[in-house]
Amino acid sequence: MYSCILSLIFSIMTTTDTATRTQFTVRELPYAYDALAPQVSEETMRFHHDKHYKGYVDKLNELLADLPYAGKSLEEIIVSSDGPLFNNAAQVWNHEFYFDQLSPTPQTQPTGDLKAAIDRDFGSVDQLKAQMNKAAAALFGSGWVWLAEDKSGNLVIVSEQNAGNPLRRGMKPLLCLDVWEHAYYVDYRNRRADAVVALWDNIDWKKVETRYY
Repeated sequence: MYSCILSLIFSIMTTTDTATRTQFTVRELPYAYDALAPQVSEETMRFHHDKHYKGYVDKLNELLADLPYAGKSLEEIIVSSDGPLFNNAAQVWNHEFYFDQLSPTPQTQPTGDLKAAIDRDFGSVDQLKAQMNKAAAALFGSGWVWLAEDKSGNLVIVSEQNAGNPLRRGMKPLLCLDVWEHAYYVDYRNRRADAVVALWDNIDWKKVETRYY
């Protein structure tokens, strides 16, 4: 009887620990792997999503198993952590954000308040694209280039190395360009600038607008 009680207590404790532990799962793409071709090939998307992004999710869960972050969201982990935990949490968030803004049938131009804000802060959509393209080409090593809304409500371009994310600066991310080599090297080799220019054809401004409002 005593051993049965101990087994029951252990079972309850294990179940409770599993239930409260923060775990993240790989999100499926909102389109087929080949849907963004020719700008982004099926091969690139499979490596990008199934290998790199999934690797970050798996590593993040491995790290969280030994850390007191139960019930925390990705955003909460990003703004309160550093080192490997931050790197993997941010890369999970960054990749999900990146994949979700792309579409095989995108709204090709911003409208409404977002369009007005872009014209106010950059002069035009074409000027915004040119400035983000320039920032992406100039970023040393791997990282991300973001369009974000700062604390004053202005739109700004933020270049971040590695897993950097504007959430750490108290900003609202709206759009991002992934300039890690795994995002483009299969299709474009070392021609990062060409990969960035091509990606604009798949940016869904309708999605970006939902992030702005």
